[in-house]
Amino acid sequence: MSDGLSGFRRIVVKIGSALLVDPETGLKADWLRSLAADVATLQGEGREVLLVSSGSIALGRSILKLSRGALKLEESQAAAAVGQIALARAYSEALSTHGIEAGQILLTLGDTEERRRYLNARATVGTLLGFGAVPVINENDTVATAEIRYGDNDRLAARVAAMMSADLLILLSDIDGLYTAPPALNPDARHIPLVEAITPQIEAMAGGAASVLSRGGMKTKIDAGKIACGAGAAMIITAGQRMNPLAAIRRGERSTLFHPAADPVRSRKRWIAGHLNASGRLLVDAGAVQALHAGKSLLPAGVRRVEGDFRRGDTILVLDETGVEVARGLVAYDASDARLVAGMRSAEIEARLGQGARGAMIHRDDLVVGRNWQDEGAVSDAG
Repeated sequence: MSDGLSGFRRIVVKIGSALLVDPETGLKADWLRSLAADVATLQGEGREVLLVSSGSIALGRSILKLSRGALKLEESQAAAAVGQIALARAYSEALSTHGIEAGQILLTLGDTEERRRYLNARATVGTLLGFGAVPVINENDTVATAEIRYGDNDRLAARVAAMMSADLLILLSDIDGLYTAPPALNPDARHIPLVEAITPQIEAMAGGAASVLSRGGMKTKIDAGKIACGAGAAMIITAGQRMNPLAAIRRGERSTLFHPAADPVRSRKRWIAGHLNASGRLLVDAGAVQALHAGKSLLPAGVRRVEGDFRRGDTILVLDETGVEVARGLVAYDASDARLVAGMRSAEIEARLGQGARGAMIHRDDLVVGRNWQDEGAVSDAG
């Protein structure tokens, strides 16, 4: 039997509140332990797993014994404050039985939408993965309001998948995939096992705003797919209620697989090239230019001059020794530090800025290399 997760190295798994919390009895501890066992198996194979988990408000309601009716904003935020502690403890305990540490990450909308905060969030999550820990990510419901929310954790999970260059996003749901129509409304609806591309026809299958499934349902999952697949990740929607839900995917139980976009790296690099204003310039030597065209990061050692007043995460231009633009990207240093380390090698940088200083001036994942920025053929696929 083929493994439904084969070929995926970095996997983001989104877990809905209903999978984790029973309104009457609280945390579904047995289910969570089964999920932790699945995560441990994947880690043991050298995979990286990130969990995007709902459940803080639902669990907090249960602990505080709040009514089943609608909560005021401050009541929801208070429930989230209580539930988040309990949820983090539950994940930590479930994963620790397999020798795995959990790290809690609470995000607000700006953490994935504003460049500098995005870079900080990505660095933190990446470091946790490097330590072998499992990031457990949720929206910061204790402070988020309608104006600054993702709106649902499907879209949050997709943003995380894009931010972390994940290979696969798994949405564990109350339904086992996409159907030609909402099956609760249409008994003749057919299951769709594979989606090559998210077309208007596919979006229509998810239902419009008035659909039973539209709020926190299939429509938001298709929206998440547009984000994740556009960034280069595949996506799987499958039923999560069963024990060991990730093992069920591997066994080939029913799900829908969405293929990633055909050329997601080029699309993302066009965004960097065409939609951000440059805040400064770096003049680099011939060796750096050669390295950039070979798909490598721009290191401080190749930088000859720094121009402009920019901050980490800003877009800057990279010029060769004749002043011709050869690349642009998101810089990893503030201008003041960039001037300090220009021309330095790694050991010298650590001596100047301290241990843990960033190695790349612009990482290859954040670089666009080429001269004709509007020509897709001129965009480097490096990264």
